[in-house]
This record gives sequence, structure tokens and C-alpha cells, in this order.
Amino acid sequence: MYSDLRLNTAGNNMKKLFNTISTFLKETDLYLFTLCFVASVFGIIMVTSATKYTLTDGQILSRETIIMIVAVAVGILSAILISMLDYQVFTKLWPVIAVICIVLMLLLFKFGTGPSARSDARTWLKFGPISLQPSELVKIGFIITFSVHIEKLKDKLNHILSILQLGVHAIIPIALVALTGDMGSSLVFIFITAAMLFVAGVHWGYFAGAFAFIVAIAPLAWIYVLKQLQKDRFLALLYPDLYSDIIYQQKCGMSALSSGGFAGQGLFKGAYTQAGVIPESKNDMIFTVIGEELGFVGCVAALLLLTLIILRCISVGKKSREQSTNLICCGMAAMIASQMIINVGMCLMVLPVIGITLPFFSAGGSSNLCIYLGIGLVLSIYRHNCERETVNIKVYDSLRK
Repeated sequence: MYSDLRLNTAGNNMKKLFNTISTFLKETDLYLFTLCFVASVFGIIMVTSATKYTLTDGQILSRETIIMIVAVAVGILSAILISMLDYQVFTKLWPVIAVICIVLMLLLFKFGTGPSARSDARTWLKFGPISLQPSELVKIGFIITFSVHIEKLKDKLNHILSILQLGVHAIIPIALVALTGDMGSSLVFIFITAAMLFVAGVHWGYFAGAFAFIVAIAPLAWIYVLKQLQKDRFLALLYPDLYSDIIYQQKCGMSALSSGGFAGQGLFKGAYTQAGVIPESKNDMIFTVIGEELGFVGCVAALLLLTLIILRCISVGKKSREQSTNLICCGMAAMIASQMIINVGMCLMVLPVIGITLPFFSAGGSSNLCIYLGIGLVLSIYRHNCERETVNIKVYDSLRK
């Protein structure tokens, strides 16, 4: 009798699990979810290749690959759970989210650590063996809080006082992130801010004024804000022979990228990658690994995946019924797009190295986990605020048969 009860309980649990999965498949955006999953698998394979040379006897996967797999797995589960919640749970808690984001950034000034090459940087919080990069989480928090703020001011959006309020809202995270030494993430925040304000319908005159202001203060930022290493990275692009040690990483990356040709040298067979010649090939330079081993075809495939994810986020936003939800989706699209443009620009020696990863492809626990938190929000908006597409119903019906 006891065994029968256990069997019945197990059967009920399996039925509940099946119902949960089938409901998720029926109501979620399978197109976006699949694109993100494929991109992550692609990224894990490339990080595995980029770190193969570090393996010792008996090792199958590097520490970086394992961390990425765990982060992606936890991220996907988090995205599924978030998608099942109404997105309004998060938008209604925007003051709490804002406070948490500010506290996390302020903790960096006291407890933050940075890369060995950047003693001035304070970009990571360490909790024993676990490290967290708060700026990655703050990006998602900012997209939520900024969308709600714009929604609250929509009836007087183009009034100067409203623009000033939104400007202060944006400057707080941008300044905090910049002061910790993460200028790359500050640039991403600027892109997100501009994109969300543009989608909201802010008059072009304010953008022109903001651009003029940035140009005006650029010399002051060069003198008083940028550290010498950051200046050298800009100058190295103009005078590579004078800054050979600074430009070394990008030159190696470009050599690897160009050696891949059309179809690449083959997975796990890249000469530069497998020799460990390219510094941070698993992070900032992962695009060069793709180019060397999978060639032009691999680069196009990676960029196409990211572009489709960006376009899908925009599409979900356009189909949503509220301005705030459209802004959240567009904010996510802007975040992914800006990081893609900056990272590829770094690998092509068009932009200096500023520590921006390629979404879904670069190694890193915080970046891979947090991007799925944002994707979870987009999936939640799709489920609770959009007209769902019939393809999901067909998948659901096939599971029931």
C-alpha cells in the first residue's frame, strides 16, 4: 500500500512537470527561446575550443567552460520561471530594484576587485568562490526602472523637466559604473538610454543637444576621467607601432581572424587559438576564435543569430499593448546590439579594447546569467501582454498526443 502511494505521488509529480512544460511550450515565444539556446550552445563550443590549450591531463572541460555551462543552465531555468510570472511583478517593484542596483554599485567602491592589469578598477564582488559583476545585473535593472519612469512621464515626455528627470535617472548608473573603472559598460548604458528615449518619442532636438554636450566635454573627460591605460588603448589604434604592447591583443586577434578564410581552419584546430597566443580569447576576443576556426561562415552565423534575437525582441515589444513593455523589449535589444557592435569593433581594431563581451558567446558567469534574466522578461511580456502565435499551439498539441 505504501509503495502504491509512492508510485501515485511520483506519477502526480511527473504529470505536474509535464503540464508545466507543455504550458510553457504553448504560451512562450519558442522562436526567441530557441535562438537564445542555439546561440549559447554555439558559444559554449567556442569557449571550449578557446580554453582547450589550458587543459591538464585528465581534464575534459576548462573551469571557464564549466562556469559558462552552469550559468547558462541556471539562466535558462531563471528565464523560464520569470516568463511564468507576470512582468508587472517586476515593474511594480521598480523602486526596490533601483535601490538594489545602487547598493550593489556602491558596494564595489568598498569591496570591489578588478583585473590584475587594472589595479584601479573595482568591477567584481567576490562571495567566496563565486564572483559577481554587478554592472551586468544593473543593466537589466536599469531597463526595468527606466521604462517605468518613461511611462510615468509619457503625457509630458518632451517637457524640459521630464527630460532632466530622465537624464538624472540615466546618469546615476552611467556615472557609478564609470567610476568603478568599467568604461565599456558605461558606453552600453548610454546606448540603452538613447534607444529607449528614441522609441519613447523624445524630440530629436534633445538628442542633438546631448550629442553637442558630449562633444563639448570630451576633452575634459580625456584629461580628467580616463586613466592612462584607457588613453593608450585609443592612441594604439592610431599609432600601432608606438604602442605595440597595448595593441598586441588586437593584432593577434586580427591575424587569427584573417587566417580563417571562408570556412576556417576547423573546430579545435585554430593555430593561434590552440597555441594560446590571443590574450582573453575566451572573453573579449571570442569572435576571433570563431573567425579563425569557422571562418567567414562561422562569423556570419554568429552575427545572424544575434541579429535575429535583437529583431525578435523588437518584434515582441511592438506587439505588446503597453509602452513600458515595448521599452523593456527595445532596451534588451539595444543592450545586445550595442555589445555586439562594440565587441566586433574591438576584434576588427575599429574600437579600443574596453572589456565588452559578445552576448551568448563569450565566457563569463555574470554576463550569461544576467542576459537570460532579461530574456525572461521579454518572454514574460510575450506571454502576458502579446497575441501569441499559432506555432506554439501546434507544438503543444503534438505533445499531448
